[in-house]
Amino acid sequence: MLPRTPRPRRLRSAALSVLAVCATLVALLLGTGVPQAAAASSLPCDVYAAAGTPCVAAHSMVRALYSSYNGSLYQVQRASDSATRNIGLLAAGGYADAAAQDSFCAGTTCIITRIYDQSSRHNDLTVEGAGGAGVADVGSPADALPVTVGGHQVYGLEISAGMGYRNDATSGVATNGAAEGMYMVTSGTHVNGACCFDYGNAETNNKDTGNGHMDAINFGTECWFSPCYGSGPWVQADLENGLFQSDAGYSKNSSNTGTGALPFVTALLKNNGQNHFALKWGNAQSGGLTTTYSGGEPTTSGYSPMHQEGAIVLGTGGDNSNGSIGSFFEGVMTSGIPTDAADDAVQSNIVSVGYGGATGSSGTLSAGSEISLRATTSCCTGDYVRHQNGAGVISSITSSSSSLDKNDATWIVRPGLADSSCVSFESRNYPGDYLRHYNFKIYRQPMDGTAQFRADATFCPTTGKSGTGASFASYNYPTKYLRHYDYNLYIASDGGSNTWDSSTSWTDDVSWAVSTPWAP
Repeated sequence: MLPRTPRPRRLRSAALSVLAVCATLVALLLGTGVPQAAAASSLPCDVYAAAGTPCVAAHSMVRALYSSYNGSLYQVQRASDSATRNIGLLAAGGYADAAAQDSFCAGTTCIITRIYDQSSRHNDLTVEGAGGAGVADVGSPADALPVTVGGHQVYGLEISAGMGYRNDATSGVATNGAAEGMYMVTSGTHVNGACCFDYGNAETNNKDTGNGHMDAINFGTECWFSPCYGSGPWVQADLENGLFQSDAGYSKNSSNTGTGALPFVTALLKNNGQNHFALKWGNAQSGGLTTTYSGGEPTTSGYSPMHQEGAIVLGTGGDNSNGSIGSFFEGVMTSGIPTDAADDAVQSNIVSVGYGGATGSSGTLSAGSEISLRATTSCCTGDYVRHQNGAGVISSITSSSSSLDKNDATWIVRPGLADSSCVSFESRNYPGDYLRHYNFKIYRQPMDGTAQFRADATFCPTTGKSGTGASFASYNYPTKYLRHYDYNLYIASDGGSNTWDSSTSWTDDVSWAVSTPWAP
């Protein structure tokens, strides 16, 4: 059995903690929301406990979910020697100590092997084994999803196909029609239409055991029951043998067109296990929650009452259907259905964290700096590197450009994924996506952890070939440099068989001005 960092007691020693919880409970019962003083010290599981629906699972890559928690968040294993290390917090109730991960994984790669449950139930998640629909999964690369949370540089969990986490022997999780609630903070920019990016209650044998044997949040663009409105992604309920937007399966809410490409999304499901479930979502960076469905259980037999088995799954379906992709930052499961007031207070706390905030550094090639890259060729000095429909291009960006265009032209400098002495460029508004070359053309794609991706997404800075700015040599094709040609981006050599290897203006086309970012 793996060593465990001791869990602190949940109760604070001072009367301040008691008063804060009591004040929160009174406020929730009165429907007035969480008082400001309590909100400042109450984290999601404190809020839910005060509302009478305590967390029975609390998983987070980025922060504590109890104000008193000071244990480990997750465990990493490095490739060089298979050693493991638990990654904890900078302070009780605070944020992940990502520097400990960076130090431990320096010079090699790491995967995430365990996600600790912060609740007293110890429902930790480990890499999922084989199931009815898939072979055993692999761990997520630990450095795939750097992000700023609460002003701190931390890492989320980025799931690619074939990755997933699970616990089939839990404590306190709802079974056989018991009531429960759950939420997760995920991303609307790292999704697909494959089955099934889930977080929640699943079967204990990793197989499909029938209708109503799951009760999990699903997030993606898969429309199981037509019609679905818009293009998603949608928050749906995976209740087994279907992703439900209503009791009929299909959406009865034509205004529910999905969350769109929000970089951070709060997704929420609650189910009384008998005759009612509800779905909500919110922008995890601002605003409140929107209820997209609140009504009866699915009318097909087997769902009323539910038949949950109490396992916890993250990143796959209940039978380990593992073709989906997704991002996970934090999530909890509760005993009983939280009040709407408690949900609102939790959403308020999530927003207050500042997911995806500025890194605090800009305009340089130092790790963590936010930048924009401006072309220096005489034709194009107002054009910047940006992503558009997944491809790397240059286009004009000015102070009057849209917020979307400015975000598309803003990049975060990360240590090179294949060589930390070089750099990689993470998209500002698509967390976990990087500029990489494929068939010599540049794309914005999510990091999948492979050695090929790491090499393709790594660029080594040199003095600009034109004598100004900086040029960026491809890590795995060192004679080819990041170049704009006919407004598209490539890695190109100075002369060659491809049209974009033309020697004409090559030195200017591969020289870039590193500037302050367009996105704030």
